[in-house]
Amino acid sequence: MAWREECAVFGAWDDFEAGQMTYLGLYAQQHRGQESAGIVSLDNGYHVDHKGLGLVGDIFDEAALERLKGRAAIGHVRYSTTGRNLLANAQPLTAQLHSGPIAIAHNGNIVNSAVLKEELVRQGAIFQGSNDTEVLLHLIARQGQVDIKTGIVNALKKMQGAFSMVVLTNNAMFVARDPYGFRPLVLGRRKVEGREQASTVVASETCAFDLIGAKYEREIAPGELYWIDEEGEGSVQFAESTRTAHCVFEHVYFSRPDSKVFDRSVYETRKQMGKVLSDESGVEADIVVPVPDSGVTSAIGYSEASGIPFELGIIRNHYIGRTFIQPSQSIRSFGVKIKLNPQREILAGKRVIVIDDSLVRGTTSQKIINLVRQAGAKEVHFRVASPPTTGGCYYGVDTPKRRSLIAAVKTQEEIREFIGADTLAYLSVEGMMKAVNAPYESYCAACFDGKYPTELYGSDL
Repeated sequence: MAWREECAVFGAWDDFEAGQMTYLGLYAQQHRGQESAGIVSLDNGYHVDHKGLGLVGDIFDEAALERLKGRAAIGHVRYSTTGRNLLANAQPLTAQLHSGPIAIAHNGNIVNSAVLKEELVRQGAIFQGSNDTEVLLHLIARQGQVDIKTGIVNALKKMQGAFSMVVLTNNAMFVARDPYGFRPLVLGRRKVEGREQASTVVASETCAFDLIGAKYEREIAPGELYWIDEEGEGSVQFAESTRTAHCVFEHVYFSRPDSKVFDRSVYETRKQMGKVLSDESGVEADIVVPVPDSGVTSAIGYSEASGIPFELGIIRNHYIGRTFIQPSQSIRSFGVKIKLNPQREILAGKRVIVIDDSLVRGTTSQKIINLVRQAGAKEVHFRVASPPTTGGCYYGVDTPKRRSLIAAVKTQEEIREFIGADTLAYLSVEGMMKAVNAPYESYCAACFDGKYPTELYGSDL
């Protein structure tokens, strides 16, 4: 698996523990970005911010959380899909406008950001970082003396691509989602002890609500701007949604299995992908073994449908961080063993079906199959619970360039030979959509079928 995660946003309004709730919400969504994290709280009309490079648990200590006072806060965890991993690119991004302070946290990728940025620079704009979110700050700032809601709407109408975002001003929280609904964005309520009125929370995934005891209410609709302030809440459709283009890879890999994404259980969808994969490409074998953790849920479904026993034949070391051991010739052979360890007692002498969620470059799959063979497996059949990946993503996922995607340059038989499997099969596009149980045209599957929903503005992937 060589996909890099995207980002996640979180927001809390009218909660005495807004900063702490945002911290926990980001913690629950850490899987979506591990490069940087940040929180901005609203305290008596002023913004207090804290952000840094690294993981949520490392950036926010007790002293930092104590500073994040107030009854509203927004937060962000980031993996850089546009812009390098610099502190200047860490979100939420903040600025001081004529109307007061503003902070923005954004998940997605604005495909026309380079065009917009070039125009803004010609007009004299100065950019501090290299991410696409900063473009939105400038667009809002240049709306003149219009009210902030109108300014945000006017700016959103200029942007194309994927954006699920939370905006905090000096007296309101705004939540917006692009007209295609590429990335998930959900609204919920949290019962605050000692108060009748519930607080309002938003997040990229529902697993964040589970952690803080919030109740899922609904998705933010594609093309919707929702806001809440001291006077209440409201919503406006800033752009008509002629079709949705939900990212199908949210179900394949990105989202946590205990989340509900696009109103569907990720866990049940992945199990169904495994069942359909079994129906499409069954093979005689003794055990079904997932690549941890990405292939576990699909492998459960494959096992249930095929009747072949599920076994944890490969164990993942969950406690590794970055290693500083230099890759000298004497230790280069360790490779994937640092993360994954095959269980010889389970694998030796067996015909093994290895399940993973995707196959991108092929090098990791090759190493895993090698480990399984070294553990004594008699046969290794590799099954992929998604179609062949033949194109990059322009909508907020850091993907290899097309020439690095093995399915874009090799036939399935050539891939099988490269990874060293006895047989290789992928889930079909039709099978994937059957598992998702939604109309094909309601999802973006461009990384599989090459059908990009928007203009790409010369992006090179």
